[in-house]
Amino acid sequence: MSTQTEQRAAATVNDPRWAAVVARDGAADGRFFYSVRTTGVYCRPSCAARPARPENVAFHDTAEAARAAGFRPCLRCKPDQLPAAVLQAARVAELCRYIETADAVPPLADLARRAGLSPYHLHRVFKAVTGVTPRAYATAHRARRLREALGRSGGTVTDAIYDAGFNSGGRYYETADGVLGMTATRYRAGGAGTAIRFAIGQCSLGAILVAQSERGICAILLGDDPDALAHDLQDRFPQARLIGGEADFEDWVARVVGFVEAPGLGLDLPLDVRGTAFQQRVWQALRDIPPGRTASYTEVAARIGAPTAVRAVAQACAANALAVAIPCHRVVRSDGALSGYRWGVERKRQLLALEQEAITP
Repeated sequence: MSTQTEQRAAATVNDPRWAAVVARDGAADGRFFYSVRTTGVYCRPSCAARPARPENVAFHDTAEAARAAGFRPCLRCKPDQLPAAVLQAARVAELCRYIETADAVPPLADLARRAGLSPYHLHRVFKAVTGVTPRAYATAHRARRLREALGRSGGTVTDAIYDAGFNSGGRYYETADGVLGMTATRYRAGGAGTAIRFAIGQCSLGAILVAQSERGICAILLGDDPDALAHDLQDRFPQARLIGGEADFEDWVARVVGFVEAPGLGLDLPLDVRGTAFQQRVWQALRDIPPGRTASYTEVAARIGAPTAVRAVAQACAANALAVAIPCHRVVRSDGALSGYRWGVERKRQLLALEQEAITP
């Protein structure tokens, strides 16, 4: 190999973009293109063609630049067309609008025909783009419409159920518990008739409120002001019957405080977890992260089978109302930095430090 060839190869290998080409990294598609001197074509980083020798590779910021240098588009990865991920996202977005306007949940076969894909492939693509299955997306959308309908004045609860896309009252009542966490009538009344027991204690993180519905622990809130925590709980269920000060329930608070201070004790509580299908999947993934360990938002998205839904994962973490029980404090940025904790970054830092101490021999 001549000195000039060696220099070209070294320049390519030392370029950070070469690693993306070797890994066939789809995330790098659109950021740059590379050309191969011996074949006269240019490709996307994710091209599945046989890897080129580094001395024959050149990088280009745009497809136009590659063509201007005299290279033609690869017939395999088609770099002159929109990336497959973009086309899939547009196709799934159109299906989402169709689901939202349909009177009933469209069958998977119907969606597959509209997308021009097999049902299996459509199911996989839809979940990769949105993080949930088509049916789960439809259920979450109907739940959102139901909450909006119940929040409007006028009309009956039955009207709201049908307006939300439940084609029968029976169909709604089969899923009511997961959709609202209570009956539609109680939801419209702001939780009227729902008894929620709560108590407020103190821990090294400040004030802590623990609340329990008939289904389980429905809130664990952290803060500096006990009164503010109580108002937060009241805002969630303005018409619920809040019961505080019961001695036996304060034992539950003691158990949560004990877990905060000594994570090695574990926390086995019945939880009343309310959220969309996607949020539920994220929260379960958080509970699978061992104490003392962390995962990035990107890693959590990959673990639930939705690698492109990083922003949605962050939003699900922010929506979590069960501090420590659903450990969103174990999720960090890709560079390891702490950010985005509902109850303050300093509390997140303290929780991780306590967990690290608990697992350190």
